[in-house]
Amino acid sequence: MPTNLKRHYFGTDGIRGKVGEFPLVPHFVTHLGFAAGIVLSRTVNQPTFVIGRDTRQSGEMLQSALTTGLLASGATVVDLGVMTTPGVAFMVRKINAEAGVVISASHNPVEENGIKFFNAEALKLSEDVELEIESLLNEPMDQLDSETKDYGRRIDGSDMRELYVNNLVDEHNGFSMDGLRLVLDCANGAASWYAPQVFSRLGADVVVIHASPTGKNINEHAGSEHVRRQPEDLHTLIEKFDANFGIVFDGDADRVIFVDEAGNLVDGDHMLAILADYFVSEGRLLGNTVVSTTMRNGALVKYFADRKIDFTETPVGDKYVMSELIGLKHQTDRPNQIGLGGEQSGHIILMDETHATGDGLRSAIYLIRAFMSSGKSTLAELADSIHKYPQVIASAVVAQKTDLDQLEQVTALREELERTLPGLTRLNLRYSGTEPKVRLMLEADNRHTEDELAQKAFTLCSAVQSATGTPEGSFLEVLNVTRGGLVARV
Repeated sequence: MPTNLKRHYFGTDGIRGKVGEFPLVPHFVTHLGFAAGIVLSRTVNQPTFVIGRDTRQSGEMLQSALTTGLLASGATVVDLGVMTTPGVAFMVRKINAEAGVVISASHNPVEENGIKFFNAEALKLSEDVELEIESLLNEPMDQLDSETKDYGRRIDGSDMRELYVNNLVDEHNGFSMDGLRLVLDCANGAASWYAPQVFSRLGADVVVIHASPTGKNINEHAGSEHVRRQPEDLHTLIEKFDANFGIVFDGDADRVIFVDEAGNLVDGDHMLAILADYFVSEGRLLGNTVVSTTMRNGALVKYFADRKIDFTETPVGDKYVMSELIGLKHQTDRPNQIGLGGEQSGHIILMDETHATGDGLRSAIYLIRAFMSSGKSTLAELADSIHKYPQVIASAVVAQKTDLDQLEQVTALREELERTLPGLTRLNLRYSGTEPKVRLMLEADNRHTEDELAQKAFTLCSAVQSATGTPEGSFLEVLNVTRGGLVARV
């Protein structure tokens, strides 16, 4: 399949959109399932797909449609029910399936959903495979020639969730969280059953919030993205229950962030620093290297340089982080190593022989292990070892994704911003790969404050909205990612 073709439906994290609007409508999703089954049937007769979903009310409809197409292609479908994204990835390898599918839009609102595929190695599909699937979507299903004359069958795999929970717990045999009281925010999502089970079985005293999914309340004033904007809400509960700290997942539990006892946000940047030190002390850091994206805080680079830990930077997207980690793995044959990479958002990848995707629950366990072995009395004391530079990230809805380099007003503002902010160290302006949004990251040295950066970010994103024909008053927010919290919002 030529690699210069452009994908029409697959983005950087599968197919995303608003439910009820094309392509997230039943007839397209059925066709998608059929096409995916046909493509995998070319290498494996009657391939097995494991499917899980988060708690959105649209999940069952989309899963049913996708299953119909897969069964029509001759594939076997193992229905895991509500399962975290990393749980689905784990089960692909556990039962030697040919593929996995997650019906989820992660941290996005309930009216949105998505479909993400994993291959047999629990990695995201290559662009070539995605293009091959897309090529079949342009043909009527009744004209497609399935290589098998048999229809597939559906297997109830809901009991298999214990395998995932047991794996998380058994990996830490002999380790106990006894004496810790944790507030768990499950985002009313896929973690709602799994997280309380895992942390209580490991000995923690858990206070569980936002673990009563209704189908409509996933990520609603809950979960990692909400807490990144308003960490003070969780801090109030940490104080109320006299907890050590809070742990917050997103809707499909591939992300996790912490709020310490002082109310400070402990995000992916902090976690990468803490975990790197921990794995180095254990002799387990793969290639003595940490991988993160261009959105990382600049202080992270200095932190690793001071400790003589190598650092590799990638474009935004966990698939790029994973690609670097796989490359590191091919360069070393030392046993019992963990490849460490991730994103500021809290998507942390701990790659080993059986795990190949970010897992919020697993990352949280390792972070707690690092804390308990550090000798520090509080998480705030441990996280204070990394002092982040002033940094903001802005997100704004756009009507269309016109090439940013072609927007003259935006280019002029960028040049003005670089002239008027002598302490500006980084500017990253790009479109989201999964949403109709533009994202801007500004970082500076201590000559500028987060509020000053936020004003500039707001102006520049407003200019992008204007230049792309976006209606006035459309969504625009600026997040302080140095300390957490919203700075501005429309």
